[in-house]
Amino acid sequence: MITTDFVPGSPCWIDLGAPDVPAAAGFYGAVLDWEFQTFGPDDAPDAGDYGMLKRDGKTVAGIGKLTEEGARSAWMIYFCTPDADATTEAVERSGGTVRVTPMDADGEGRMAQFTDPQGGQFAVWEPGSTKGMEAADQPGTLCWTELYTTDSAAAKQFYGGLFGWTTDDMEVPGGGGTYSMITPAGQPPERMHGGLMEVPGEALALNSGRPYWHPVFAVEDCDATVAKVTANGGSVLMGPDDAEDVGRLAVCVDPHGADFVVLTPATPASA
Repeated sequence: MITTDFVPGSPCWIDLGAPDVPAAAGFYGAVLDWEFQTFGPDDAPDAGDYGMLKRDGKTVAGIGKLTEEGARSAWMIYFCTPDADATTEAVERSGGTVRVTPMDADGEGRMAQFTDPQGGQFAVWEPGSTKGMEAADQPGTLCWTELYTTDSAAAKQFYGGLFGWTTDDMEVPGGGGTYSMITPAGQPPERMHGGLMEVPGEALALNSGRPYWHPVFAVEDCDATVAKVTANGGSVLMGPDDAEDVGRLAVCVDPHGADFVVLTPATPASA
C-alpha cells in the first residue's frame, strides 16, 4: 500500500504533462472526482499552466502544460529522496540520464527528473515544506505504481541500487510472465508500493517501444469508472478484468494519450 508517511524510495507525488491543462483537468474531474486549483491569479496569462488536483479537499496530484517537443502526454511518478543532488549523481553513475537537473520549488521541495538505462522516465522529490500528496490508497487516489520494461533484471538492478528497493517475484497466471513487486528499503511487505514487469518492445507501442511507468488509481466501482472514461473522450486498452487477490481493473488512456489504471481492490476474505 502507498501511504503519506513517505520513506526514501516510496512514491510521494505524481503529475501529468498535458497539452491542454483545462481539458485534462476536466476529464479527470469527471472520471475521478478531482477538483483543479490553479496557481496564481485567474487573470494571469499562464495561471492555468500548472495546478493542483484535489479530492475531498486534499491534494492528490499535479498537472502542468506539456512543453517538451515531441513528448507524449504522460504521468510522471516521483519517488521520495533525502537528497536530490546525491540521487542525481547515483543515476549518472548507474547508467541513467538526467532530464531535469535538481531544482528548488519555492521552498516546497527540490525535484529532478531522469531516464533509466532502458528508457523509463521517473522523478524524485526531496521534501521541503511540502512532503508530497496528501491522500493515497483510497478511492480517487494513487494506490500502486507500475513499470513496464524491456529488461526486468536490469531495471531491478538499477532501481535497487538507486533506492534500495527489494523485490518479490510472482508468476502471472496463464503463463503471462513474471511480475516483481516492489517494497521500499527496510520496510515490511505491507508497504509494497508497486511492481515491474518485462514485456517485449512491441507491447510498448503507446510509448514508441520504450519502457514507461504509469499510476494505478483506486476506485469504488471499476466498471462505472470505465464508463466515465469512455463517456468523456478516453479509451480502454484492457478490461475491466478480475485479477485474483488484486481486484477488478482496467487499463485506460485519457483523451490526450496518457495511460493509467483504475482498480477496485479485492475485498479481503473474512477470517
